[in-house]
Amino acid sequence: MLKLLIFDLDGTLADTAQDIADALNFALKPFGNKVYSVEETKAMVGSGISKLLVSLLPVKDESSRQLVTDRFIGYYSEHVVDNTVAYPHVKETMQQLGNYRKAVVSNKREALSKEVLRGVGLLQYFDVVWGSDSVREMKPSPVPIFDLMNMFSVLPEETAIIGDSNYDIEAGKAAGIKTIAVTYGFRKREILKDADFVIDSFDRLLDIFPQTNESM
Repeated sequence: MLKLLIFDLDGTLADTAQDIADALNFALKPFGNKVYSVEETKAMVGSGISKLLVSLLPVKDESSRQLVTDRFIGYYSEHVVDNTVAYPHVKETMQQLGNYRKAVVSNKREALSKEVLRGVGLLQYFDVVWGSDSVREMKPSPVPIFDLMNMFSVLPEETAIIGDSNYDIEAGKAAGIKTIAVTYGFRKREILKDADFVIDSFDRLLDIFPQTNESM
């Protein structure tokens, strides 16, 4: 039986793309970069904003890296939920998952992850929220999953990860847990084909979990 559910944040629980795109473009503006669309931003994010910012810098010296990071964090902290909303059916479904321990593991920083969850009314549903600065290794490493299983004293067969990215699926597979991909987020369906289950709507989790328990 499943006991622990691990959720991604961006593209899984909340649509954060517009606010991330706005902060990204603000951060890069002094460097004369192109303006990135929401769709372009969705395709790029996932491995952590610091790596993304550095990859887009035309000049990669230390002062530029620090400036672009400071500009992003400063802007995003002020506008973290200007346009961000929970995806359809997320709140209603979370209310029905009270028997599970629940955690968020995001490659966004922990404080910003909590601000997003608080802003869209989801923070109270989670026992733990970890971000890029509060894990020993970031997804797709399975290390955060191992640490959560140890924290809650659960086995791999009692754990599942739900996410919209190949990083979530790869981390889950490496940890030996069940993987559930959502198709409405930031990644295309074909990237998620290796997940154990693929769903098009968050409320389908309520159908998937009995199947998952039966298959264990």
